[in-house]
Amino acid sequence: MKHRAAGLLLHPTSLPGRFGIGDLGPEADRFLDWAAAAGQSWWQILPLGPPDGTSPYSCLSAFAGNPLLISPQLLLEQGFLTTADLDEVPDFPLNHVAFEQVTAWKSDLLRRSWARFQHHAGDAARRGLLDFRRQAWTWLDDWSLFAALRRRHDRRGWWDWPPALKQRDPAALDDARDAEAEEINFHCYVQWLFFEQWWRVKGEAARRGIGILGDMPIYVSWNSAEVWAHPDLFELDDHGQPLAVAGAPPDNYCEEGQRWGNPLYRWDRMAEEGYAWWIARMKAALTTCDRLRLDHFRGFAGYWSVPNEAETAIDGGWKDGPGMAFFDALRGALGELPLIAEDLGVITPDVEELRRAAGLPGMKVLQFAFDDPESIHLPHHFEPASVVYTSTHDSNTTRGWYRDLESQTKQRIESYTGCEPNEIANAFIRLAYTSVAELAIVPVQDVLDLGSEARMNMPGTVEGNWLWRFEPSGLDPERAERLRLLAEVSGRKPTSGPTHGPENIR
Repeated sequence: MKHRAAGLLLHPTSLPGRFGIGDLGPEADRFLDWAAAAGQSWWQILPLGPPDGTSPYSCLSAFAGNPLLISPQLLLEQGFLTTADLDEVPDFPLNHVAFEQVTAWKSDLLRRSWARFQHHAGDAARRGLLDFRRQAWTWLDDWSLFAALRRRHDRRGWWDWPPALKQRDPAALDDARDAEAEEINFHCYVQWLFFEQWWRVKGEAARRGIGILGDMPIYVSWNSAEVWAHPDLFELDDHGQPLAVAGAPPDNYCEEGQRWGNPLYRWDRMAEEGYAWWIARMKAALTTCDRLRLDHFRGFAGYWSVPNEAETAIDGGWKDGPGMAFFDALRGALGELPLIAEDLGVITPDVEELRRAAGLPGMKVLQFAFDDPESIHLPHHFEPASVVYTSTHDSNTTRGWYRDLESQTKQRIESYTGCEPNEIANAFIRLAYTSVAELAIVPVQDVLDLGSEARMNMPGTVEGNWLWRFEPSGLDPERAERLRLLAEVSGRKPTSGPTHGPENIR
């Protein structure tokens, strides 16, 4: 990062609209219009993959896009749906995502779109789909077959499929490709729709001088196309069961630690292959965004390994990560790495050394700043090469967090910020903007000054997460003008962000 800038954190699922979940259609454009008017240079999103449930951090693929984000309105405008298809949209809730209801409705809608495409698409659209399949073949073949087989086997995990398919017997895979040809074609079509729509949004953002800040989880889901297709790269036994799983040790978020359940990498085998799988993953991700937040950065220095049979993460232990050799391999293949290190949690000197050696900015979170007068999250301890957040997708909103604090902590915050209790969200935004951190990111929930009802995720829990959506009336011109003025006086005046095209998504 070479200039001071400001951005907003909002996952596309949280956009408003009548189709039950935020999508990549007109509401995304309206949000970008508002962000540009508010003096923003970045839109940070969460991972874009197809979730295995509701969490964008637990996806069925590290490469594929989320079909739920496809805009029905754009499909109508392209002629891939008819007005009759959208005449009877269910009465979805407007302030949260009803995932089960939305998934059923949109899955049916996409199949109707595929049928219409087959019968009515023009030559240009057919060529576009064919070109996409040619470009994306190294991951799209695995994903489309995986998705087809998953449907055939009632969405059971791949480890419960018949042995020949679970173990990827070549003859069995060839038979499956023949038997599932139509279903495979459908899933390729859906991915083409997703990426065409996402690249449209990314282009609209660039036209407004806004870059996309993506998010890459370090781990992939056990129930994913990648683990099924490359079991030798993961710590699995002969039956496809994890030998150990990823997690995090006990911390402020969870006293028992976090047992994420993702299979761990066999870093030695990845090193023998020159980290080819990671290079392909990073290369594909950088066609969807301009910069990436690398989630759980500390796992590249040392990671928490939890025995698969353990019920919590308390019984885990630290193991060495790939270290600087990993980043050297990425840089050798891809050039300079537009990455941000998510270096929160238990950060030891080796993690800090790795981040500095890799040349990556780290994160600061204002909600973490006031428990310790020596906290690195206090603005007067910042270094410029950092990204400051008022709160994150894993924390409460600033208003909700402040409400639950002890009185002594509240007094420290009020003394530090000079704010009244009912102005805490705006005070934190001002702290972030006026700090020396080169990039300040504010979740939209804090811009709207919302309470705990707007929290996106509570780590260590399953139910009730990733649901929040905002009402379009909230992002009004007055709020935009306040943010724009603050960006101007704090030296965060927007400039055009870099762009990456979809030329190569292998």
